Amino acid sequence: MHIGLILRVLAILLIIISFFMIFPVIVAFYYHEEQMIPHFLLPMFIVLVISLPIIFLTRKSVKTLSARDGFLLVSLSWIFSALFGALPLYFSASTPHLTDAFFEIMSGFTTTGASILTNIEGLPKSMLFWRSLTHWLGGMGIVVLTIAVFPLLGVGAVGLMKAESPGPTLDKLTPKIAETAKILWFIYLAFTVAQTLLLMIGRMNLFDALTHTFGTLATGGFSPKNSSVGYYNSAHVDIVITVFMVLAGGNFVLYYRLITGNVKKVFTNTELKAYLGIFLAAMLLIAIGLYGKEYDTFGRSLRYGAFQAASILTTTGYTTADYAGWPFFTQVVLFILMFIGGCSGSTGGGIKVIRIVTLFKQALNEMKFISHPRGIFSIRLGGSVLKKDTVYTISGFFFLYLLMLIFTTFVVASGGNDISTSMSTALVTVGNIGPGFGKIGPTLNYAFYPGYIKWFLSFAMMVGRLEIYTVLVLFTSKFWRK
Repeated sequence: MHIGLILRVLAILLIIISFFMIFPVIVAFYYHEEQMIPHFLLPMFIVLVISLPIIFLTRKSVKTLSARDGFLLVSLSWIFSALFGALPLYFSASTPHLTDAFFEIMSGFTTTGASILTNIEGLPKSMLFWRSLTHWLGGMGIVVLTIAVFPLLGVGAVGLMKAESPGPTLDKLTPKIAETAKILWFIYLAFTVAQTLLLMIGRMNLFDALTHTFGTLATGGFSPKNSSVGYYNSAHVDIVITVFMVLAGGNFVLYYRLITGNVKKVFTNTELKAYLGIFLAAMLLIAIGLYGKEYDTFGRSLRYGAFQAASILTTTGYTTADYAGWPFFTQVVLFILMFIGGCSGSTGGGIKVIRIVTLFKQALNEMKFISHPRGIFSIRLGGSVLKKDTVYTISGFFFLYLLMLIFTTFVVASGGNDISTSMSTALVTVGNIGPGFGKIGPTLNYAFYPGYIKWFLSFAMMVGRLEIYTVLVLFTSKFWRK
């Protein structure tokens, strides 16, 4: 294991993140929050003091990261990024304890959207901007951002992107990983500009438009308003955010294919068809359940149903209504969506649609095999036969995902919480969703949890964001053997 190179990349990563703290400083100047500026400048100074000597001392280390290095580096990246990113909140007393600050920013970088803040609108705008910006950085991946600048630093990234995006269909767009990272970030930036402009057309100010765009495209859900998107009570805003949540939950590789004219490969994609099918079915079922009970017209029912279906399926976590008060049928639909998540190659969390489709097809094959023991059955996705090794990997992932949910439920329940709250908390932290049911409903928060549960939930959010294997492999003895 190349410890020197790992430390070097971590130092570079923290410097990159510290650069982004310039933006909340600009916001602080604009809104006359000069007292907040030192709380951003001090962490930046701390990072430079620590990182620059590390970069200098490790300048002669090897230049290529192995896959084994990548798993450790990615996990450490999220831990140190959250710790560093929490310092402005802690130094400014925006959160009462370091535990709360770390939880909030880990929730930001992992695009979970779970918050301990009881009065969001009471925070300075510069802090709210930084909180939302962590979503945007974590959405496409802070490590993927680092990979994009590796060529300038003379560092190879073999295995690192796989550790950062360990889904079953990681698809390189170009022969060079750094070029792939740049393309993904370009698409991400283009979506950011487009959504911001569309929200401003709907009479949302630039600050609100940017922060909501960060939360939408990262499928994170942090809002600068206590009542989330429901604050605006605007059909235009709801529609724009719904559309971009669905886009963010799709595979960004497919958008590149679409841009380059490979339309057939996009519209024959099995995962995309399943993803859109699940969304449309959930949207209609919720709208039917709301019509005549919560809303007088089917149009309003469809508007609220589509928004909440997109929000939960893509693991964004925005709300326009208190769905905890909706009919039980609609709550069951939302609960089921919590198990699914977005597409592979998206910014969404959860199990991912491709894994659900694969396991479903494997189950059908097993039933066919029972009826025809001599038959040979294979799983096809988009016309290609899926390798058995991939199916085994997905099955292992699914088991570990359920195990993580069960263990998290036990930890939360140890604090005296009911089964609905405990299970819901496990689902929405491991799945990176944010709001759930029970004591963490759409109008509530995580502030009441004791410190040890907040620390564990921070870990659960990271495990879910890095898709289980990347983090849990570090707890195996074979990983540390030479």
